[in-house]
Amino acid sequence: MQAEIEKLFDEKPQSYTEDHFRLFAEFKAALNAGAIRAAEPDARARSGWRVNGWVKKGILLGFRMGAVVDMSIDRVRQPFFDKATYPVKRFTPQSGVRIVPGGSSIRDGCFIGKGVTCMPPMYINAGVYLDDGTMVDSHALVGSCAQVGKNCHISAASQIGGVLEPVGALPVIIEDDVLVGGNCGVYEGTVVKRRAVLGTGTILNRSTPVYDVVRKIVHRATEDEPLVIPEEAVVVAGSRAITTGQGKEWGISLYTPVIVKYRDEKTDTKIQLEDLLR
Repeated sequence: MQAEIEKLFDEKPQSYTEDHFRLFAEFKAALNAGAIRAAEPDARARSGWRVNGWVKKGILLGFRMGAVVDMSIDRVRQPFFDKATYPVKRFTPQSGVRIVPGGSSIRDGCFIGKGVTCMPPMYINAGVYLDDGTMVDSHALVGSCAQVGKNCHISAASQIGGVLEPVGALPVIIEDDVLVGGNCGVYEGTVVKRRAVLGTGTILNRSTPVYDVVRKIVHRATEDEPLVIPEEAVVVAGSRAITTGQGKEWGISLYTPVIVKYRDEKTDTKIQLEDLLR
């Protein structure tokens, strides 16, 4: 499949045949089943993850191949027009996924594990891998190709950014048992390691360093490596004073995430309520 997808992506035909659409349907079925992923764990990588560029090519191929069609349930009251290759994902009661009524949408071509809870309105894009027992709360976004582990909580109004292009770029990774607080944003291929906690309003990206006051180090993205938040780190939104020039004279401080502690029993007690909601 990989060789066929890469050839079709790199050598665009004049028109797409039934065989091409059959190949994409098989590819998308593998995405839905979790048999292939845009990124996967790799112990040899410094971040612990590697990107599967050919899978991202296949996802992009679907947008290239698809024509915009009318998918409206009611064309007057709720018009819906999108690529024919990416309708909403189909579920049955046997899928083991709770989708609470109220305007949520999950695009086809993503893996949603057993015991996942979707609170309205939230949105999950194509290429996502969302593992068992995770909750996606109201007004949350899980962007294209993001990888989210088991038993995570993506709190209300948080955004897990999508990284579909360039195809070689690592998407956002949220490992197992991570709590992402309300109004957080995780972008640009950031890797949040297992059991970390992001306090309300924390923003993580490639441009902003994270100050670890516990271990007395600074975590940064490099040209070749993403920002990585350590296991069990508790990160909150903080600020750092400008110490030179006009910024110092004006008393300006810049936003910066700060690791203030690592998880302990007190942290676990504060977040155990989520288990009652699953």
